[in-house]
Amino acid sequence: MSGIEFARRGAVAIALLLASATTAAAAPPAKAPREGELSTHVNLDARDSETKLEIIQHELFAAQQQAVRIEFMLRYGDAVTMDYIYYPSGSDLIPGYVFRAKDGPTKATVGRMPAIVLVHGGFHERLSPQWFKMIAELVAGGYLVMFPEYRGSRGYGENHYQNDYGVTDTADVLAASDYLTRRPDVDADRLAIIGESRGGMVTLLAIEQEPKRFKAAVDIVGLTDFVAYMAYKPEYRRQEVARQSPSLGGKLPNENLAAYMAISPINAVDRIETPLLVLATTGDKIAPLTLHTGRLLDALKARDKVYDSKIYENAPGGHVFMHGDQPERADAMARIFAWLGRYIGSPPAKN
Repeated sequence: MSGIEFARRGAVAIALLLASATTAAAAPPAKAPREGELSTHVNLDARDSETKLEIIQHELFAAQQQAVRIEFMLRYGDAVTMDYIYYPSGSDLIPGYVFRAKDGPTKATVGRMPAIVLVHGGFHERLSPQWFKMIAELVAGGYLVMFPEYRGSRGYGENHYQNDYGVTDTADVLAASDYLTRRPDVDADRLAIIGESRGGMVTLLAIEQEPKRFKAAVDIVGLTDFVAYMAYKPEYRRQEVARQSPSLGGKLPNENLAAYMAISPINAVDRIETPLLVLATTGDKIAPLTLHTGRLLDALKARDKVYDSKIYENAPGGHVFMHGDQPERADAMARIFAWLGRYIGSPPAKN
């Protein structure tokens, strides 16, 4: 090869390299894969007392929940099937329970069932023996019952224990209803929701956010105004609620009023389309009637909503009257069954 030919080929090679480099420089850089935030967990080998106490606390909560599941099956296992499940809510998996009659319809037999989402209340509360009787009665009445353990419920680990009032609880309850619509043994057109206390608040928020999701709803001594609730609670609880709820940003209502108003069902009664039964009692020291249920009933009436109500006179137990073996509870359950029967029926729908 002559020196001239060698130089020519070298120049071409250099030109090609320069062009390739220019093209690479002009092209946008490849996007790195996006990952979510990493989960954090308690260090089980930690030596400090605070962490050790946290580990013991969550192990105790988990042991309590295992005992609750065993107790339910010992008491009602002959008549009720209890499935402990995890269902999706956004990118998370949420623990919950599905209860149905042992002799009820199966996926392959007679048909699909009306279903109820049963929502507990309380601050880090969860499935407990006080709910057993209602669950068993609803199942015996012909309903499939789902009991979601929304985020903030205890007994399912330190990450699930994280609390966000009115936000993650409502999202997880609505996700439970989504889960039910995908079950082949559930009639997706016959869903109801029942909630007590904080669960009543979540029930109201759910039917306001998804007005057509449920065919019937029952609010039992629900919190309707979270601004009012935070006005009369003791300071330690006010600070605890604000600190634990990311949507509240650690701030009290005077510093972050909009966030508290957003999770107060009393501010969105206009959106309610679901027929609503409201049950409460005078003498309630947790959700005083005048501040909560009384104002809700006034708003429902003013807006001509489909609702019914029963206010008991100083029912024993006050806020927890539904868990006593007493006439008020029996009357309330009769009203609940009548309401459910009117709007979602009870016999399984034939395929």
